[in-house]
Amino acid sequence: MNTVTKLQAILSLVPGAEVTLYDDEVQWINPSTAPVTEQQIATEKTRLQVVYNAQEYQRLRNYPKIGDQLDMLWHAIDNGTLNKTSDFYTAIKAVKDAHPKE
Repeated sequence: MNTVTKLQAILSLVPGAEVTLYDDEVQWINPSTAPVTEQQIATEKTRLQVVYNAQEYQRLRNYPKIGDQLDMLWHAIDNGTLNKTSDFYTAIKAVKDAHPKE
């Protein structure tokens, strides 16, 4: 599992912010960018981590390439087997079953 970084939180709060981090201390390079507080950064890190964790099933779902899916679909339609036993359906179903939405 990836952990959201302080820099990611800052850039989420202030897109395009110019900052450096030295020993976890934020130094704002561009003074026209309004600095955010450590509490705001911590809150944003938590929010981003919750979003990241909630989308794990999406990252794990590795469907066949779209070209392969279309080929399987075409063949299933062409030979009249477009149903729940077709390669197209079973390939997609296997991925969904392995990594269901929660």
